[in-house]
Amino acid sequence: MIKLYGIKNCDTIKKARQYLEQHRLEYQFHDYRTDGITSELLTDFAAKLGWQPLLNTRGTTWRQLSDEQKANIDQQSALALMLSQPALIKRPVLAHGNEYLLGFSESSYEKFISTL
Repeated sequence: MIKLYGIKNCDTIKKARQYLEQHRLEYQFHDYRTDGITSELLTDFAAKLGWQPLLNTRGTTWRQLSDEQKANIDQQSALALMLSQPALIKRPVLAHGNEYLLGFSESSYEKFISTL
């Protein structure tokens, strides 16, 4: 089954969910805020997608970090921050088995879904 990871009130998550529903694709939604995220799952995301693309540096949560936190970011500190503040994880993450897709665009979803 397809799993969609994110935060339910995120506009990009809403677009991804709408796409999946319009294409009648069954999926399970995992909300970081209500369902949480484990270190193991986040480490798996980082291994498959890379920790740098996974780190959401465009949101308000990132902007609220201190300059020191931003300047000294590495994989270990990034994963620790994402684990403690899931809004720092770029959204959505779409997963099926061991395949992952980060972000949303109709064309990338079409390509991803066609391989299932």
